[in-house]
Amino acid sequence: MSTKPQPTHDREAKLVELHEHLVASVETLVTGDEWKRALEFAARFRTRSFNNTLLIWWQHEAAYRQGRVPDPMPTYVAGFKQWQTLGRRVIAGQRGYMIFAPLTARFATSSPMDADSWRRLERSERPRAGEIVRSRMVGVRPAYVWDVSQTDGRPLPELPRPNLLHGEAPPGLWDGLAAIVRDEGFRLSTVTDATELRGANGVTDFGSRAVMVRADVDAAARVKTLAHELAHIRMHAPGTDAASHRGIGEVEAESVALMIGAAHGMDTSDYTIPYVSSWANAVEAKTPTEVIQETGERVRRTAAAILDQLPTTQGGAGDPPGLDRPTPAQHVSATAAASPERQPESLEARSL
Repeated sequence: MSTKPQPTHDREAKLVELHEHLVASVETLVTGDEWKRALEFAARFRTRSFNNTLLIWWQHEAAYRQGRVPDPMPTYVAGFKQWQTLGRRVIAGQRGYMIFAPLTARFATSSPMDADSWRRLERSERPRAGEIVRSRMVGVRPAYVWDVSQTDGRPLPELPRPNLLHGEAPPGLWDGLAAIVRDEGFRLSTVTDATELRGANGVTDFGSRAVMVRADVDAAARVKTLAHELAHIRMHAPGTDAASHRGIGEVEAESVALMIGAAHGMDTSDYTIPYVSSWANAVEAKTPTEVIQETGERVRRTAAAILDQLPTTQGGAGDPPGLDRPTPAQHVSATAAASPERQPESLEARSL
């Protein structure tokens, strides 16, 4: 497989193709059920950006329809060389799934606190004496990943899979979420029933720094509500942009709860997401496609951060077991370029 740099015109053509695929996949998210399916998929690949999970989903479904892969859902995805490090190889003739990866450059300065002092180094240029060097993302490039079903070789170890009865909460999830709520400075309590919450299942009061959850439901419903309220704490404090769009705020909180539940093997059939057009048109100066992409990424980042703090048994995050790599960096827009004065980030293809 060639590792030579792609000519600029080829790269730009592939980026245009990627954006077209991305818009097409976003436009399929019409109903609340389709949004839920996208989130359940994203929960299984939560180390990757929402945009890249949609691209993987869309391309794998096409591969399945064409008979190129045996299962309708991918299991683990990784790059060509990453599969090789695990003792596996891509099967001849299998086409990879194209996703966004960062394009980085090196910047140097002798005065790192001066934002205007950073200069971009040429490919082989060395820094001057006394300068420090940092890598920055300056754009994006196309990259490829393959599902495990497109490879053969050394067997992968099996990860534990949560197995829950109906209405049962995953062991430790309530306590883990409750600890995070308290760490955020909120007091958590349960109430007898929904009448004490004006018909709601849970309430977050930013004024009194209190979270209340109804107690007259099964354990799974209680933990779902607590995850929903924690999402409000993390995303919708007074004064934030999201706080001014209540419809989107409720979609985000329920979506975070769904991703947390899905990562723990919970039944998500009773999670309620309204028709996408009812909230995707709520933001002025943005298209519904932009709102869906931005909402999906905010949800993914928030859910992933919470999941990272939980001491619970969770399903896989999309990377093959045994793949040793750094913690993925936060998502950056597929069209954004980092300015030199930003703090350094470790960016990899799988983090976009």
